[in-house]
Amino acid sequence: MKPLLIRGGHLVDPTQGLDSPRDILLRDGKVAEITKPGSLRGQFEIFDAKGLIVSPGFVDMHVHLREPGQSHKETIASGTAAAAAGGFTSVCCMPNTDPVNDSPEITRWMRSPDRGTIVNVFPIAAATVGSNGHELTDFAALRDAGALAVTDDGKPILGDDIMRRALQRAKEVGVPVIQHAEDTRISHGCTIHQGATAFRLGLRGMSLDAESSIVERDIALAQKTGAHLHVAHISTSKTLHAIRRAKKQGIHVTCEVTPHHFTLTDNHIGEYDTNYKMCPPLRPAEDRDALLQGLLDGTIDCIATDHAPHSLHEKQQEFERAPNGITGLETSFAIACQVLHHHSGLPLSKLVALMSTIPAKLLNIPQRGSLQIGSVADVTIFGPKEKWTFSAADSRSRSRNTPFNGWSFTGRVRATIVGGKIVFRR
Repeated sequence: MKPLLIRGGHLVDPTQGLDSPRDILLRDGKVAEITKPGSLRGQFEIFDAKGLIVSPGFVDMHVHLREPGQSHKETIASGTAAAAAGGFTSVCCMPNTDPVNDSPEITRWMRSPDRGTIVNVFPIAAATVGSNGHELTDFAALRDAGALAVTDDGKPILGDDIMRRALQRAKEVGVPVIQHAEDTRISHGCTIHQGATAFRLGLRGMSLDAESSIVERDIALAQKTGAHLHVAHISTSKTLHAIRRAKKQGIHVTCEVTPHHFTLTDNHIGEYDTNYKMCPPLRPAEDRDALLQGLLDGTIDCIATDHAPHSLHEKQQEFERAPNGITGLETSFAIACQVLHHHSGLPLSKLVALMSTIPAKLLNIPQRGSLQIGSVADVTIFGPKEKWTFSAADSRSRSRNTPFNGWSFTGRVRATIVGGKIVFRR
């Protein structure tokens, strides 16, 4: 590839403490030089980034790409195309595929270039065989095949002993255990938060304790084992308080939150709109506000989309029958920029850390989340003040199940560069 010079942009890189105008030269898939504006001369391909922010490529540590087995919802090719449009240079795909990704063979299949990937794909493998919660998978073999962590996402590990053994084995292998925090023994049949909206709609509601009780159990096990516990898509203030206490005690627990959980509430469901049905469910305003505070004070480590595509006919069912989940790769940054940066005053450097630097660090992804010289040339370029309106019809995903269709935002991705190559440019 011809060297690419990103010229005239404003570099924001938390790993270097840089938040100033810089030109960046990318050569042979790496960051080659960072200089003051206008100081580089030579034969380069030029990207004019005047008026734009240049940052390390975004990393999404929680997506569902649906392959193998559910390509009517999404393929790895279409999902990574949507990721590129959202500024993500790396995505970490969950194992609840068909068959479940519980083997090195499936992990390698997901990573193969034959899948038509546009951005980096890093699988998260199943913690138990078939995600059945009984027999541990071979963590070391999965790690060696390219898996960055283990989880039974969507099927929480309920047994105390199997969760303890999972944490112990994960510590030995050097990977985190990601837990979908939900006690399905008490949440079975619940499709919405337990509160006034559930009462109005006549739906069975999920209590706050269904989430927080599992988190508190897992924190105790993480303390005993010394392992890295990562809590997926937290949704309640009670969960947040438990994690905040654990961190103060020095327990190795981290967590993520989705844009929909720090933006929407259960009131948005309206009259059974299944585009607002997800798991964990949308919560009341007080929980939403607590999550916002957790992002601002650093208790919440990172933002993840939980991108969960479903076909139209699947979502066009009765609320109780429709599957959980929404798409999110193409709207994540815009929501975070508007809600956290413009409305709540979060500096762009901290927003970049939440979407790039920290998730890369949590999963030990080498040479990502940074634009230090020698790092992989994964770059996101965005306009934080650009106004635009999202149209689901224009999505690059195969599915359109989003509550944000027609929403207007301030903040838009302009280009995505993976390994020094422009894979998306608006």
